[in-house]
Amino acid sequence: MSTRRARVAVIGAGSVGTVVAAAAVDAGHDVVVCARRRLDRLVVERAGSVREIDVPVLTDPSEATEADWVLLATKAQDAAGAAAWFGPLTGPNTTVVVLQNGVDHAERVEPLVPRGTRVLPALVYVAAESLGPGHVLHRMGARITVPGGSPSRETARAAFTETVAASGAKDGFAALFNDSWLSVERVADFPTAAWRKLLTNVGANPVTSLTMKRMSVIQHDPAVRDLTRALLGEAIAVGRAAGAALTEADVEHTLEIYDGFAGDDGTSMLYDRLAGRATEHELITGAVVRLGEQHGVPVPLNRAILALMHGVNHQ
Repeated sequence: MSTRRARVAVIGAGSVGTVVAAAAVDAGHDVVVCARRRLDRLVVERAGSVREIDVPVLTDPSEATEADWVLLATKAQDAAGAAAWFGPLTGPNTTVVVLQNGVDHAERVEPLVPRGTRVLPALVYVAAESLGPGHVLHRMGARITVPGGSPSRETARAAFTETVAASGAKDGFAALFNDSWLSVERVADFPTAAWRKLLTNVGANPVTSLTMKRMSVIQHDPAVRDLTRALLGEAIAVGRAAGAALTEADVEHTLEIYDGFAGDDGTSMLYDRLAGRATEHELITGAVVRLGEQHGVPVPLNRAILALMHGVNHQ
């Protein structure tokens, strides 16, 4: 079923932002991309095709006008730098969707948006690589996960107290990409889903970034695979202490996800290092370390990895 034509603003012209902007165009919406610098064009390679996305690219927040949906697709550590866009883009009927890594989407972004603005956390399952300014290779994945669905007994109380506006935002976003190749799923236990998404990052991202190798290093090097498994085990212990319904089976499930990648696939943190950009280790490994301290769960391996990531990002 089609949804009405909407005004969609995507903040961030990196790999995820460009791919999601392309999907919104395919779904028939009016799309603008908000970027830090002027881009001559936006190009997405996917499924063996190369196409240019014909949308306006704004670099000055004063050029922006109110949108129905604002999709925040910057790196998590760059959220504060995007704050200047929120005022011009948001109105009483706007929903800001946080398409970022981490387990604290709303808490991180709500202080940055105008008071009363709806903020919807989202988990992005899209693997894409930036090949240059405005040029993205979409390698795999076509799913976004948001809160919603039929609540379990444990989440029923939270669902009962949810506002009608917030519930409508989730339903509306789920329908936003109906006529595109990108799917949106709703899950009742979003905190657990967020931790499972963090697991997909907490092993592969720092390991590939530190070794400067692609996914084959985790798939085929036994010592690296054992380290990755141990990092995941620590993260699961922290997630359970924080209330996520994780089990030891999530370790093997995450490793199976890693094995599903092509050997020459990389991760966002590896791509950032290759391009000389700062990595978002604080929102991935850093989240495990901080919450481990908060809940009294020892995470010596993740703490060591975090120190090394600080080192490679040191200026």
